[in-house]
Amino acid sequence: QVQVEESGGGSVQAGGSLTLSCGMSGLQYNPNCMGWFRQAPGKEREGVAVIVKRTGSTTYSEAVKGRFTVSQDIAKRNVYLQMNSLKPEDTAVYFCAAAAPLVYCSGDYQSTREYGYWGQGTQVTVSS
Repeated sequence: QVQVEESGGGSVQAGGSLTLSCGMSGLQYNPNCMGWFRQAPGKEREGVAVIVKRTGSTTYSEAVKGRFTVSQDIAKRNVYLQMNSLKPEDTAVYFCAAAAPLVYCSGDYQSTREYGYWGQGTQVTVSS
């Protein structure tokens, strides 16, 4: 059974930092890319960042560029989202997604078509 699981969410004051982790189990392949998305209350889900695993190439939304960093641990097949200088508008449920088998990854952080497996999400709350 394939599982994608996020961890590391929590509550922090504005200006603080959090690191989210994304682990995978049950996958019989190495996803070509992993994405981070978020959904704030009353809003649609939006793309935050993507990492193309073979090259390590990353792209970010304008809202988080310069503050968030996505990285990977190749040996553990984990992906991380380091979030610095957090703002109240970063408050959302954050989701990790793994590309489906043999799917080409465009590297577009907004695209969702690549992803076959999603985590349940982890809450991030930033207070002012």
